Formats: sequence, structure tokens, C-alpha cells
Amino acid sequence: MAMTAINLKPARKTAWLPAPLAALIVAGLGAGQSAYARDVTQANRTVPQLPKVSVTGTRVDETLQHLQSPVQSGALGSRSKLETPFSSTVVTNADIKDRQVNKLGDVFMTDASVSDNSAAYGAWASYLTVRGLPLDWQNSFRIDGKPFISYVTTLPYEHFEQIDLLKGATGFMYGFGSPGGLVNYVTKKPASTPVRDVTVGYDSKSLWRESVDIAGRMGESGRFGYRLNATHQEGNLDNDGSINRNSVSLALDAHLTDLLTWDFQGIYQDLKALNTEPTIRTDRLAGHNLPSAVRNDNRGLVGDGTYFDNAFRFYSTGLKYKISPDWTLSTSYSQSSTTTRRNEQVVQITDEAGNYDDIRSDYGEAYQFNYWQAMLQGHFYTGSIKHDIVAGASWQKQKNDYAGAGFYRQMGTGSLWTKNTNAYQSVGTINRLGLFRGVEVGQKAVFASDKVQLSDRWSILGGLRYTNYDQKAFGPGGVKTSDYEKKGTLTPTMALMYKLTPQAMLYTSYIESLEQGTSVGANYDNYGVQLDPLKSRQYEIGIKTQHERWAATAALFRIERKAEYPNAANEMVQDGLSVYQGAELGASARLATNWDVGGNVMLLDSTYKKGVNNIGNRVAGAPKLVATAQISYRVPQVPGFKLLANAKHTGSTMLQPGNDIELGGYTVFNIGASYDTAINGYDTTFRLAVKNITNKRHWTYQYTDYIKASDPRSVSLTATMQF
Repeated sequence: MAMTAINLKPARKTAWLPAPLAALIVAGLGAGQSAYARDVTQANRTVPQLPKVSVTGTRVDETLQHLQSPVQSGALGSRSKLETPFSSTVVTNADIKDRQVNKLGDVFMTDASVSDNSAAYGAWASYLTVRGLPLDWQNSFRIDGKPFISYVTTLPYEHFEQIDLLKGATGFMYGFGSPGGLVNYVTKKPASTPVRDVTVGYDSKSLWRESVDIAGRMGESGRFGYRLNATHQEGNLDNDGSINRNSVSLALDAHLTDLLTWDFQGIYQDLKALNTEPTIRTDRLAGHNLPSAVRNDNRGLVGDGTYFDNAFRFYSTGLKYKISPDWTLSTSYSQSSTTTRRNEQVVQITDEAGNYDDIRSDYGEAYQFNYWQAMLQGHFYTGSIKHDIVAGASWQKQKNDYAGAGFYRQMGTGSLWTKNTNAYQSVGTINRLGLFRGVEVGQKAVFASDKVQLSDRWSILGGLRYTNYDQKAFGPGGVKTSDYEKKGTLTPTMALMYKLTPQAMLYTSYIESLEQGTSVGANYDNYGVQLDPLKSRQYEIGIKTQHERWAATAALFRIERKAEYPNAANEMVQDGLSVYQGAELGASARLATNWDVGGNVMLLDSTYKKGVNNIGNRVAGAPKLVATAQISYRVPQVPGFKLLANAKHTGSTMLQPGNDIELGGYTVFNIGASYDTAINGYDTTFRLAVKNITNKRHWTYQYTDYIKASDPRSVSLTATMQF
């Protein structure tokens, strides 16, 4: 029999739109009628049975966006990016490997909607700004849709199949959370094809890592599946700090019957870091200009004794039962917890010359999430109209434990330009700090959504979440300091979708969201207060289209959120309204045979409105412009060899609601390469990534009144062999 080889080159990621939104919509409407009719006619024809073929393919190129990628959308169920009436980004494991990411900001380097406020090894591990809004480290992060506390926790990216970002308000899909968006880590699952991968890697300055990925199935007809990942990382950082990280994850599943499936996911990680980068505050700065920027390789900035020790645990198990060919019932339970002890240096900049007060925060904290959910999914018809139904109930309990005997005190002074000689050594373990129950938050919810397919082109989506919410805060002696309870909170969503062609969708959507109020930190005069939840509304209109050699997305959005910021009395308060209006444009294309290009841009207008203070000012942390570009080239003279490059420009950002200090814009360039070959018959991939190749020095916004030194140029090398 003749064998046919097919070269598979699927498309992927977010990118630049070559024309404005209006032009794209008009062009799509003009071409859509005939194209759609032609595709439908072809789909209805009787397709002859083709002879069996052998399919071969190349590794998926991650420069292109792939709108068919599945996105877990909570109460909306799992849908492809193309079918989801909200903006989203999917970053695959292959992309993570190629770009050698080591922090959350690196994961979304190629997404213009995301501004990087994160740090790989420190308290700011999970800080991101999406559409100008900071993500909530208590409610904006999920693993397989289950909540976990992300503070100080950098997850082992080697253990995840993909990382999804749902942009904008996600209140209906997941309950309370930031209107900026939600990050969902999708764990690697048991594979039908055996996996035996071993990776060895090196990161400058001298940081080594080793990881293994093993998967397969066993038993009669492969009834039982397993996936084991383990990673060890140890060595020195650019600022002469060091880390030691050990992580392991296990995924299991079992087809108990033809209709009933069981699954389990577990992740354990222990991360220790010494001489970690400091937290930098600016709220005591005399003047309106920051000192010249430093990089995070300033070996003289960190005083002796700083460290953190973070332990992370996540466990989840569930059952899925196929009631009928059209209906599935599932239930799951998860528990996640983190425990952190840290001796953190807080650099309080006092003047434009770079002098600072050196403060130490010796602190400990522990967090726990318990979560249960049951969900029914299926479809039925009323006449010719199809209904896709998702309905369910969820319960979750969050517990925050804080240190009753923490240490927060100035140890001396210093300058950004001279060696720090101050020192403070922690005494005892975290138990010495006297952890007490500081906050308890509970949510009980029921939800339902219905996507109504009115015709081949038109569909509408409606959903409603009903939540009973309560939060309590306590002092060290167990005395209740605040109590908030709200029953019957409704967070709706609705969307109208129109398929221009089978490969293009125009949509408009509305969603509401509630997010947990801030637990006020020790550096504010109202420390310990748990602020009330914040309500947000989001309006969005967009278009998505994917074709064999190009893809494009565009969206216009408006988000209204109650404002929260520190006032002149150094108290964290809620007052007024912050409004974010913007456009996201993106496209990607395969040029000729070997070139893939892409990019995207976000234009954002943010303003404080109503309230007492800061009316008319730009919202802190919201840049007016972010733009990215990516390119890859498969070298035809060397099969398996690919060159990569990407860049990201982040525009100027206001550091404070009062707009007294403005952070300048900056651009970061990265390059990389990968080479697929075989050694002694084993498939092997070598990867190289160089981040910040110009060694750019700049200040990065982290949070109101907080900045971060830029990361220095770094080199990463890995080799992966498949056995």
C-alpha cells in the first residue's frame, strides 16, 4: 500500500492584527457569506472512504496562535478559544520549553495584554497586570480549575501541559476573582502513548536543573493511566543568591467501567532561596523622580540573612460518569496549602539619589483552600434549536494564618550604589512566630449556563452564578476584627455570537465579577483589616478567525471596578471607580515555508472616576500601550534547527494613584534556538534561550508604590532525551 506523508504545521498564539478591528469585521462580513455557504455544502457531501495513510509531522511551532486549543472556562465548561466569547491566551508546554521561562511574567511574555510584575524567586512570584488590573493572588489562580494561593509560590512549569489566561472578569465562571483575568495551570495527564523524557538544564549564573517525565497506561485495554514528573533545581543566582527546589507531581486515572472514570492529581514542591532580591518601596520618596534604575544583579544591594522557605501542596480527585451519550456528570474535591517563612529585605527609597532605609520583615504565613464542585454537562434540542447546558454547585473554604510574633523593623540605611552592610538573622522555625488564624473566607454557589444555537450562524449564551459569601478577620488573640456576609450575590454573564464562517466568529459579551477585598498589610496604618469585596462589570466585543496559514483576533473592552488604594493617612481604602477601556489586536502568519511571524498590541485608557481623590488621573499600574512581536525561522539547510526571537514594549506607567511618579517605558528583547536530532537512536532536543539580550536596565511596576529592579541578561541551555 502506498504511504503518504503529511507535514503537520498547526497554528498557534496571540499576535498583531494588521488592520483595525473595523476593517477586519467588514472584510470578514464581505467574504463570509460565500465562504460559509461553500464550507457547509462541502461538509454535507458524502465523503468517500480513503485508503489508510501514515501521518508524520514536525514539532508544533509555537509562534502561531491556535484558536482550536481547548480552554477550561469553569462554569462554561471546556471550549476552544475560537468558541469562547471572551479573550484568552493558551501557552503550551512546548512554548514554555522553547522560551525557557522561569517566572510567570515570562510565560505571558508574548501577550500584550499582560504586564510583567513578577519575580522568579521572591514574594512577588505571581504578580501580573492584565488589561491594566492586578491579578488577585488569592482568587485569580487555579490548577485544573481548582483554587490555590499563589503568594510567594513559583510553580514547576515543567509539570504542566499548558497555562491558560482568561482575560477580564471571570466572576460567573469561577466565583470571586480579579476583573483583570484568571490564570489556570493545566496539569500533565496520563498519556496513551508512553512518555520517557529526561531533561538537563543550565541557567546563568550557575543554576542547574534536572527533570523527568514518565507516562503510560497499563492493565486490560489500558484501563489504568499514570503520569509522573519530578524536578530538582539548585545553584547560584545573578545577585549571588541561591536556590534549592524539589518538586514532584503525579497524575492517575482509571476507567472503572465503560461509563465511570476516576482521576487524581497531586503536586508537592519545596523551594528554599537565600539572599533573595529585595522588595523596593517608594511611598517615602522625597521628590517626583526615581533614582537611576539598577538591575537584579546588584550584589551589594542585599543585606546578609535574607531568605525564604516555601512549601506547596496540591491534591485533587474526582469522578466522571457518562449518564448517556449526550450527558456527563462529574464531581471533584481538592485541597491546596502553602507554608512560607521569609526574612525579607524592604528597601525604602528616600530620595532621588538612591539612598534608602533598610527594613527587615521576618514573617511567616500559611494558606489553605478546600474546594468541592459537582457539574452536569450535556445538550438537548427544542425543535431545531440546540441547547448546550452546564449546571453545578461548588463549595470552598479559604484559611489564612499569619505570624503573631513577626518582626518588621529598620536595621539601618544604605544606598543603591554602595554595598549593604546591614544584617539580620532569623531565629527559630515558623512555629516560633506564633501563627494564628487571621482570615476565613467561605463561598457556596450554584450556577448554570445555556448556549442556545439559534441557527448555523447565530448563538446566544446566558449564565448566572448565585453565591453566598462570608469573610471574617481575626487578631492574634482570636478577637474578630471584621465580619462581612453577603447572601444571594448574583454574577451573570451573557453573550451573542455570530459565525462569519466556520473559521471566524464575531461576538459581544457582558459579565459581572466580585473580588475579595484586600487583607491590609503591615506597612499600612490599618493593618489587619479585611476590606469588603469589590464589584466589577465588563463589556467586550471581538472577533476571532483562524485559517491554515494565518490567524487573527481583535477585541474592544470596558471594565468598571471600584477603586482601592492607600490614602494620605497611609490607610488602604476603597473609594470611587476605576475605568479601563482598551483594544487588543493580534495576528500571526506563516510566511513561505520556514518563516512564522506574529505580534499583538494593547491600547489602554484608564481613569479614576467618582469618589473623593484622584478623579481624572490615570490608574496606577495601567500602561497606555503594550506591544509584542515574535518570529521563528526553520533553517532548511539544517533539518530540525529553528531560530526564535521575540520582543515586548511596555509603555509608561503611573506608580501611584496621585500620578506623582511615572515609570518610563521599556523594551525587552529575547532570542533562542532549538535543534531536534537523534543520539544513538533516541530523539533529543537541544534548546538555547537568551533573555534581555541588551541587558536593559529599568524599573518595573509591581504594585502601588512598589517597583522591581529589571532582570539581567540570562542564558538558559537544556537537553531533552526521549527513551
